Amino acid sequence: MDLTEAPHTRLFIILAVTTAARMSAILDLTWDRVNFVDRTIDYLPPGRHKTNKGRTVVPINDRAFAALQTAYNARQTNHVIEYGLKPVKNVKKSLKNAGERAGVHCSAHIFRHTAGVWMAQANVPMEKISQYMAHSTVTVTERHYARYSPSYMRDASDALTW
Repeated sequence: MDLTEAPHTRLFIILAVTTAARMSAILDLTWDRVNFVDRTIDYLPPGRHKTNKGRTVVPINDRAFAALQTAYNARQTNHVIEYGLKPVKNVKKSLKNAGERAGVHCSAHIFRHTAGVWMAQANVPMEKISQYMAHSTVTVTERHYARYSPSYMRDASDALTW
Protein backbone atom coordinates (compact mmCIF):
# COMPACT_ATOMS: atom_id res chain seq x y z
CA MET A 1 0.00 0.00 0.00
CA ASP A 2 1.23 3.55 -0.65
CA LEU A 3 2.21 5.97 2.11
CA THR A 4 -1.28 7.43 2.38
CA GLU A 5 -2.89 4.04 3.19
CA ALA A 6 -6.45 5.34 2.85
CA PRO A 7 -8.23 6.27 -0.39
CA HIS A 8 -9.78 9.40 1.15
CA THR A 9 -6.35 10.70 2.15
CA ARG A 10 -4.92 9.96 -1.28
CA LEU A 11 -7.81 11.78 -2.97
CA PHE A 12 -7.39 14.72 -0.60
CA ILE A 13 -3.69 15.01 -1.50
CA ILE A 14 -4.41 14.82 -5.23
CA LEU A 15 -7.05 17.56 -4.97
CA ALA A 16 -4.87 19.70 -2.70
CA VAL A 17 -1.97 19.66 -5.15
CA THR A 18 -3.95 19.85 -8.40
CA THR A 19 -6.42 22.53 -7.31
CA ALA A 20 -4.38 24.45 -4.68
CA ALA A 21 -7.48 24.58 -2.51
CA ARG A 22 -7.47 24.97 1.24
CA MET A 23 -8.23 21.97 3.45
CA SER A 24 -11.63 23.33 4.50
CA ALA A 25 -12.68 23.89 0.87
CA ILE A 26 -11.71 20.35 -0.13
CA LEU A 27 -13.42 18.76 2.86
CA ASP A 28 -16.59 20.83 2.25
CA LEU A 29 -16.72 19.79 -1.42
CA THR A 30 -19.82 17.91 -2.53
CA TRP A 31 -20.35 16.01 -5.76
CA ASP A 32 -22.90 18.51 -7.11
CA ARG A 33 -20.06 21.05 -7.46
CA VAL A 34 -17.81 18.71 -9.44
CA ASN A 35 -18.59 19.19 -13.11
CA PHE A 36 -17.26 16.21 -15.05
CA VAL A 37 -18.48 17.64 -18.37
CA ASP A 38 -16.77 21.04 -18.11
CA ARG A 39 -14.01 19.52 -15.95
CA THR A 40 -14.30 22.12 -13.19
CA ILE A 41 -14.67 22.19 -9.42
CA ASP A 42 -16.62 24.98 -7.77
CA TYR A 43 -15.23 25.31 -4.25
CA LEU A 44 -17.75 27.99 -3.26
CA PRO A 45 -20.89 26.32 -1.91
CA PRO A 46 -24.18 28.08 -2.60
CA GLY A 47 -25.20 30.39 0.24
CA ARG A 48 -21.74 30.52 1.83
CA HIS A 49 -20.80 34.07 2.75
CA LYS A 50 -17.57 35.44 1.35
CA THR A 51 -14.62 35.48 3.74
CA ASN A 52 -10.95 36.43 3.49
CA LYS A 53 -10.20 32.78 2.73
CA GLY A 54 -11.28 32.87 -0.89
CA ARG A 55 -12.74 29.99 -2.82
CA THR A 56 -13.00 29.76 -6.57
CA VAL A 57 -13.81 27.59 -9.58
CA VAL A 58 -10.80 25.67 -10.87
CA PRO A 59 -10.25 23.38 -13.84
CA ILE A 60 -9.75 19.67 -13.24
CA ASN A 61 -6.53 18.30 -14.74
CA ASP A 62 -6.16 14.71 -15.98
CA ARG A 63 -4.75 13.32 -12.73
CA ALA A 64 -7.52 14.82 -10.61
CA PHE A 65 -10.14 13.82 -13.17
CA ALA A 66 -9.14 10.14 -12.98
CA ALA A 67 -9.05 10.19 -9.17
CA LEU A 68 -12.44 11.92 -9.00
CA GLN A 69 -14.01 9.44 -11.42
CA THR A 70 -12.79 6.53 -9.28
CA ALA A 71 -14.08 8.18 -6.11
CA TYR A 72 -17.40 9.07 -7.73
CA ASN A 73 -17.96 5.46 -8.79
CA ALA A 74 -17.31 4.31 -5.19
CA ARG A 75 -19.13 7.18 -3.42
CA GLN A 76 -21.34 6.47 -0.43
CA THR A 77 -22.19 10.05 0.55
CA ASN A 78 -22.62 13.36 -1.24
CA HIS A 79 -19.19 14.56 -0.01
CA VAL A 80 -16.16 14.03 -2.21
CA ILE A 81 -13.86 13.26 0.73
CA GLU A 82 -15.62 10.58 2.76
CA TYR A 83 -14.74 7.70 5.04
CA GLY A 84 -16.95 5.18 6.80
CA LEU A 85 -20.17 6.50 5.26
CA LYS A 86 -19.48 10.00 6.61
CA PRO A 87 -17.87 13.19 5.34
CA VAL A 88 -14.29 13.56 6.58
CA LYS A 89 -13.98 16.48 8.99
CA ASN A 90 -10.18 16.63 9.25
CA VAL A 91 -7.17 15.01 7.57
CA LYS A 92 -4.43 16.37 9.82
CA LYS A 93 -3.83 13.07 11.59
CA SER A 94 -3.76 10.96 8.44
CA LEU A 95 -1.40 13.46 6.74
CA LYS A 96 0.85 13.51 9.81
CA ASN A 97 0.97 9.70 9.81
CA ALA A 98 1.73 9.60 6.08
CA GLY A 99 4.48 12.15 6.60
CA GLU A 100 5.99 10.11 9.40
CA ARG A 101 6.01 7.00 7.19
CA ALA A 102 7.72 9.02 4.46
CA GLY A 103 10.11 10.71 6.86
CA VAL A 104 8.96 14.23 5.98
CA HIS A 105 6.83 16.92 7.58
CA CYS A 106 3.38 16.84 6.02
CA SER A 107 0.38 19.15 6.41
CA ALA A 108 -2.58 20.16 4.29
CA HIS A 109 -1.16 23.62 3.67
CA ILE A 110 2.11 22.22 2.32
CA PHE A 111 0.22 20.80 -0.66
CA ARG A 112 -1.39 24.18 -1.38
CA HIS A 113 2.01 25.87 -1.15
CA THR A 114 3.55 23.20 -3.39
CA ALA A 115 0.90 23.90 -6.02
CA GLY A 116 1.70 27.61 -5.94
CA VAL A 117 5.44 26.96 -6.21
CA TRP A 118 5.01 24.53 -9.11
CA MET A 119 2.83 27.02 -11.00
CA ALA A 120 5.42 29.77 -10.44
CA GLN A 121 8.26 27.47 -11.51
CA ALA A 122 6.32 26.79 -14.72
CA ASN A 123 6.19 30.57 -15.33
CA VAL A 124 2.41 30.75 -14.94
CA PRO A 125 1.65 34.49 -14.66
CA MET A 126 1.17 35.72 -11.08
CA GLU A 127 -2.32 36.99 -11.97
CA LYS A 128 -3.40 33.46 -12.94
CA ILE A 129 -1.82 31.88 -9.88
CA SER A 130 -3.58 34.46 -7.73
CA GLN A 131 -6.93 33.66 -9.29
CA TYR A 132 -6.35 29.91 -9.13
CA MET A 133 -5.47 30.09 -5.45
CA ALA A 134 -8.27 32.59 -4.70
CA HIS A 135 -5.88 35.11 -3.17
CA SER A 136 -7.36 38.47 -2.26
CA THR A 137 -4.78 40.34 -4.37
CA VAL A 138 -1.95 39.59 -6.79
CA THR A 139 0.38 41.21 -4.26
CA VAL A 140 -0.28 38.34 -1.85
CA THR A 141 0.63 35.86 -4.57
CA GLU A 142 3.77 37.74 -5.60
CA ARG A 143 4.94 37.97 -1.98
CA HIS A 144 4.82 34.18 -1.60
CA TYR A 145 5.52 32.77 -5.07
CA ALA A 146 7.25 35.24 -7.42
CA ARG A 147 10.73 34.20 -6.27
CA TYR A 148 10.09 30.66 -7.54
CA SER A 149 9.51 31.83 -11.11
CA PRO A 150 12.58 31.39 -13.37
CA SER A 151 11.72 34.66 -15.06
CA TYR A 152 11.38 36.61 -11.80
CA MET A 153 13.78 39.55 -11.92
CA ARG A 154 15.38 38.20 -15.12
CA ASP A 155 15.04 41.67 -16.65
CA ALA A 156 16.85 43.15 -13.64
CA SER A 157 19.66 40.66 -14.06
CA ASP A 158 19.84 41.24 -17.81
CA ALA A 159 20.15 45.00 -17.22
CA LEU A 160 23.41 44.41 -15.33
CA THR A 161 25.48 43.28 -18.29
CA TRP A 162 28.19 45.36 -19.99
